[in-house]
Amino acid sequence: MKKYGIIVLLILIVAAFVIVPLINKSSGGESEDTPMAKFETPGNIQVEYGAEVPVKFSIPEGLVKVELLYNDSVFETWNNPKVQKRAVAMQTNYYGVGTRPLVLRSTFKDGTSLENAINVRVVSNIIPELRFVKIVKEYPHNPENYTQGFEFDGNQLYEGTGDPGQQGKTLVGPISLETGKFIEPKNGLDATYFGEGITILGDLLYQVTWQNSKCFVYDKKTMVLKDEFNYVGQGWGLCNDGKVIMMSDGSERITFRDPKSFQAIRAIEVYDKKGPRTQLNELEYIDGKIYANVYTTGTVLVIEPTTGRVLEEIDANELIIRGKNGGDVLNGIAYNKLTKKLYMTGKYWTKTFEVSIAQ
Repeated sequence: MKKYGIIVLLILIVAAFVIVPLINKSSGGESEDTPMAKFETPGNIQVEYGAEVPVKFSIPEGLVKVELLYNDSVFETWNNPKVQKRAVAMQTNYYGVGTRPLVLRSTFKDGTSLENAINVRVVSNIIPELRFVKIVKEYPHNPENYTQGFEFDGNQLYEGTGDPGQQGKTLVGPISLETGKFIEPKNGLDATYFGEGITILGDLLYQVTWQNSKCFVYDKKTMVLKDEFNYVGQGWGLCNDGKVIMMSDGSERITFRDPKSFQAIRAIEVYDKKGPRTQLNELEYIDGKIYANVYTTGTVLVIEPTTGRVLEEIDANELIIRGKNGGDVLNGIAYNKLTKKLYMTGKYWTKTFEVSIAQ
């Protein structure tokens, strides 16, 4: 029996060294000696926004086509390329800051193709200006409101709430700045939903949900539910520029959405000189820039919508000292375009503050 056991063991060893590599090779996976275009740049690349990146790669014989793709868009194509080494100066300001895939796609005579990929991480080329809030005036805020969205429509302030402890307390509607209380009509979600950010565009109020991947749309005057949309991922904050809606999801990503379908149009990643700024929560669009609360902190970022670069970093910790009063984190930015006044509050806070931003 030992003899047969040794024979079986030898067969298994041969299979491991001969048969398994053959299976792996036939599966289409890339191997070290695959005759395909490959990057000579070791590992991933990090560069500042606006800088040129010299990308070096080699092309073997027998390829019908080689394509260089950046962020899934074809940057350059070579048909029937000769065997050679190449260098291409990549511009990094095409898609703003963020981490983007850079891919070499090799097409063979039989029509099949293989890809060699690295990542290009584009960080900001500017240091955010540090600014501070200055309290102008204090107003009462309902300490029962776990503030998720905060926005003006004309002179009317609206608030959207949620409750991490007991779903079913989500409310949304107009509130009185003078009292902090909801004004009828308002609306609420049932216990299966956790309401998050709100924004108002035209006659409609949009409200996203945290983990339900659903956006509810109300008539802003009657607060009657008019429509609902589905999306992928989490919903945190909302704002708009009068044309498109911008949504945060708790990461460094802000997605621009069509208000008629809520479909994604494009997205930016928010970076400073060091890297991504995550935990982006409640949003407000002010004078061509996106203001974003950084969840669990007293920081508000001012973001360039075209590139994702952080332009300013606002220290709002004074508001936490004065307004938290046993509540939770800073979360709520509302700008009145008519009066040019800015207001901030937080979850379960007792106060809403009119603030100015100083250096």
